[in-house]
Amino acid sequence: MLRCWQMSMVAAKNGSVSQVAVPEGESSESRLQSIPYEAASKNLQEDSNAPEGEMKAMQRTNISSGTPWEPVVGYSRPVKIGQHVHVAGTTASGPDGAIVGRGDAYAQAIQTLKNIAAALEKAGASLKDVVRTRMYVTNISDWEKVGRAHGEVFRDIRPATSMIGITALVSPDMLVEIEADAVVSSGQPEGKK
Repeated sequence: MLRCWQMSMVAAKNGSVSQVAVPEGESSESRLQSIPYEAASKNLQEDSNAPEGEMKAMQRTNISSGTPWEPVVGYSRPVKIGQHVHVAGTTASGPDGAIVGRGDAYAQAIQTLKNIAAALEKAGASLKDVVRTRMYVTNISDWEKVGRAHGEVFRDIRPATSMIGITALVSPDMLVEIEADAVVSSGQPEGKK
């Protein structure tokens, strides 16, 4: 179905005005109004020390886990932007790089969650700060084993989560990969938990 788009003027917090495409028949009120796309796409947050409504860039911190694949693939295990910490897909690798719990989805999920906890700690967060997880399982019939491990760690935290059955991971020995997103509570000094 072909949709017609109209341009709508949207006012930003700083008083500037931008044009935003809005589907015909929808009002600009149903679209992002307070910050136009150009500003929303930048890492901005309100500066509590600045005059009301003034924005400042949030600091981005890439943190390496030390694996040899990070520079090759071009990723960081955790990335922190402001109070948000995003942990990349993590598997059950041990300190030596070998997969822990070969053939055992539960053991791999436990090791993976330990690796996520370590990544969060490096970013000044903890498992208590996790608001979302995504679990990728190569054999969906292992969902109860992986779910049990996740429940043991997050039973009282209860992040939003998804479990997705996939065909394969990078190594056939890998049965589980988990991602996590956290928000560090603003009441605590950064880096302290």
